[in-house]
Amino acid sequence: MNSFARTSAGVLAVVVLSGAALLFAHTALARVGVGMGAGEIRLTESVKPGGIYNLPKLRIFNTGDETTTYGMDVSYHAENPELRPRKDWFSFSPATFTLEATKSQEISITMIVPVKAEPGAYFVFLESGPVVSNKPGTSVGIAVATKLFFTVVPANIFQAILFRTSSFFTTYAPWSWVGLAAAICLILFVFFRKFFSFNIAMRKN
Repeated sequence: MNSFARTSAGVLAVVVLSGAALLFAHTALARVGVGMGAGEIRLTESVKPGGIYNLPKLRIFNTGDETTTYGMDVSYHAENPELRPRKDWFSFSPATFTLEATKSQEISITMIVPVKAEPGAYFVFLESGPVVSNKPGTSVGIAVATKLFFTVVPANIFQAILFRTSSFFTTYAPWSWVGLAAAICLILFVFFRKFFSFNIAMRKN
């Protein structure tokens, strides 16, 4: 399903949010920073209620000069007129991670659209920033984000359930099909075992 999505044109550049928090300890100076190698994401095909979508991957950079733990989240802008997808639509892998200075981490994003999702245009920020630590004097107030735009098309509940089923088997293939085959084999085994046991009991009588 990744083919239906594209990131904005142009060379991807590391975006560093201005105003990075500085940590002061006597004469020593340590800087915490975060960057993201992506432009905005616009899903070029309509999103279906009940669908499961693998979004384009994001790469997060530690632009500071010390080892830092980062987390993934979604956020909203009050002035945007578009609908807001709930946070539980999104799962990140990994959701938290630790990076040494200058290192980066690729993030996989899955969006699971509810079967009763409201149709219309949606907008949300996919965001990453340092996780607040308990170190004395630490003040973290930085984050970097990319914009995500998509449109959910109208669908009745039966279509949405069909989309969910189809998306599940496509997204998690081949294990989804292995699981289905195993379930069918188990059902057949139980059925034939009961059937033949019944026949044997009838013959003995």
